[in-house]
Amino acid sequence: MVRSKSVKDYRTLRFESYEDVRRELDSLEAANRAGSIRASGNWTPGQVYSHLAAFMDFPYDGYPPVLKRPSMPLRLLLRAMKHRFLNQGLPRGVFISGVPGGTVGADDVSFDDGIARLRRSMDRAEKSAPSIPNLVFGPMTSEEWNALQRRHCELHLGYLHPR
Repeated sequence: MVRSKSVKDYRTLRFESYEDVRRELDSLEAANRAGSIRASGNWTPGQVYSHLAAFMDFPYDGYPPVLKRPSMPLRLLLRAMKHRFLNQGLPRGVFISGVPGGTVGADDVSFDDGIARLRRSMDRAEKSAPSIPNLVFGPMTSEEWNALQRRHCELHLGYLHPR
């Protein structure tokens, strides 16, 4: 298992819109067709896409029971860092305490199934704001929620290399 925080060839990405994410997905899709895509983390591209889609979908469809609200002290600490996370990005190598494997949603799916799921989730996110509050940050504006999703995409897509 690779220590994702220590990956040397991690790509730092910045997405100002879902259209930026789509362009990156197009590039990764072309690389996959050409046989030149490479992953420098622990997950396949399909797992990355599935994980990102799952976290986009949870605030619409409900969070899985294994994901629980963090303790109040941890929520307060993370909420104090919310502005930084939304504007500067999410830290690498974070595991969700008490969750087997440290996270959820990284289903072992094909490249094509994972990317299609992520595209559908982004389409839904652009059309309507979610109704279920974030487990850490509580209620978020649509702008904040979409920024969080883009930062999450930056984090995980940075481990995928199109060439």
